[in-house]
Amino acid sequence: MTASDAAFCVHCGQQSPGGADHPACHNPRTALEPPRYCTYCARRLVVQVSPLGWTAKCSRHGDTAGG
Repeated sequence: MTASDAAFCVHCGQQSPGGADHPACHNPRTALEPPRYCTYCARRLVVQVSPLGWTAKCSRHGDTAGG
């Protein structure tokens, strides 16, 4: 899957066709937060935050990491 396949907002899970900006959720407050929803299927992610970053796991699409 590629970024162009992304169809959902990582912060609210609402549709965001083609991974386009979803202005209601993309603001300075959410810029540093880890994703909460999978961009491919809108399932809630299992998120673990540590002092060094975060990991997020979708039950269908696997792991994502950042920080």
